[in-house]
Amino acid sequence: MAGMLQMRRSRGAFSGFLLILLGAWGALIPFIGPYFHFAFTPDTAWTYNTARLWLEILPGAAVFLGGFFLLVATGRHIALFGAMLAAAAGAWFVLGTVLSPLWSTGSMSPGTPVGSTTLIRVMEQIGFFSGLGVVVVLVAAAAAGRIASVASGIAPVGAHARTAPVTETVPVQTRRTVDTTDDTVDDAADTEQTEVIR
Repeated sequence: MAGMLQMRRSRGAFSGFLLILLGAWGALIPFIGPYFHFAFTPDTAWTYNTARLWLEILPGAAVFLGGFFLLVATGRHIALFGAMLAAAAGAWFVLGTVLSPLWSTGSMSPGTPVGSTTLIRVMEQIGFFSGLGVVVVLVAAAAAGRIASVASGIAPVGAHARTAPVTETVPVQTRRTVDTTDDTVDDAADTEQTEVIR
């Protein structure tokens, strides 16, 4: 059974690396974005509030952790758990700002984009929440599909028998002989002999 759950580490390595980067971006951008005038209110660097915890830090940490699991996993169950964790966190990036008013009145608002133009405000919304979440879900789903399509088990090194290269061929000759001693014998008495010619 353990052999069925094994997979090559390279199956999830690239997706895991991308998810680690995306998770770090999602968790850190609310704190370092104000340095680049890319922020939501409050637009001061390293300012913490509850909305940032629930809508950015925790989902970013979950994506980071899911990517780490994908990066280091040698078992399908761990890698699939990492992919599903990252996909759920990516969905939370997209839906968290929409659903947060259901359980909180104003304290869970992510703030408003501080960009000076409409284009920058749209890019902030995409870069902080919706676009980031969609990309995370896409990468996590691709990783889950790749992991789920792994053939059961990994054959140990040397398990496949290698055929030796043919170094010399031996010619053979087939002779057909007919038994002529009895005239009542039909063609069934014909025999074939194969012999090696030297």
